[in-house]
Amino acid sequence: MELEHATADGTAVYVDRATGERGSKAPFFVVYATDAGETRWGYLCGNCETVDNAMDTMGRIECNVCGNIRKPEEWDAAHE
Repeated sequence: MELEHATADGTAVYVDRATGERGSKAPFFVVYATDAGETRWGYLCGNCETVDNAMDTMGRIECNVCGNIRKPEEWDAAHE
């Protein structure tokens, strides 16, 4: 794991590019708060290289910058 990115407030975060979730435009990579990978922090959008994204309760991830999206793992038409 390597220092890859800084958050909006300047906090250093570490990206694991070997662990990703498939997105509509590019993968979302898991981001950790420490280089040891002990504390999961969030995701980095592989399309625009930002950590500005959101995850809902169903596990859907959406990048707030480019619109890259990962569909929820379990989808039900009742949730739409």
